[in-house]
Amino acid sequence: MKRGKIYKEAAKLVDSTKTYNAKEALEIIQKMPKRKFDETVELHVRLGVDSKHADQQVRGTVVLPHGTGKSLKVLVFAKGDKAKEAEAAGADYVGAEELVPKIEKENWFDYDVIVATPDMMGVIGRLGKVLGPKGLMPNPKSGTVTMDVTKAIEEIKSGKVEYRLDKTNIIHLGFGKVSFGSDKLEENYSTIIDAIIKAKPSAAKGQYIKSIAISTTMGPSMYIN
Repeated sequence: MKRGKIYKEAAKLVDSTKTYNAKEALEIIQKMPKRKFDETVELHVRLGVDSKHADQQVRGTVVLPHGTGKSLKVLVFAKGDKAKEAEAAGADYVGAEELVPKIEKENWFDYDVIVATPDMMGVIGRLGKVLGPKGLMPNPKSGTVTMDVTKAIEEIKSGKVEYRLDKTNIIHLGFGKVSFGSDKLEENYSTIIDAIIKAKPSAAKGQYIKSIAISTTMGPSMYIN
């Protein structure tokens, strides 16, 4: 894979034979040459569990102290008073059954998160094949199926992120922007790692966290000890 000039300059700052602590890695990121856009800082955590087993799933949400730097659009499925509450809380879109054909037939995905009241899950179930592969299905575990739509919207807008294992037993997520600076990024990092450690399944045996790596969107990875 051909690497550009900025990547090569950034890579010169990284010793690929070394593991860093989070503070060191985030300080190195601040010294890397900047791109024309504000890169996301990404976390990749390999866990010693098997995601094929239901009792070894690792999934949850955490509100980052400094947010993600990305403003998320929220779609809420609700009716009546709950729909009015969602609008008042700052939802970008609110609706019910009438949104199903718009999503199914018009490929409408101008939102990042879907929140739903429990009574709307029958409606949303019809969209499972469309929303599931995109990771957009509301889920009680992530706090997106709830009667407290105000709290859900406020948390999402203030920087709530969901972490979950992929098929290779790795959690990937962005936890801020390069422009945050190393101190704020370190606080966000610590918050996520603490949450992942607390989410350790009781069925997990042996070493739980196998490896942790940090990188920017288009930059070299650094392994964290």
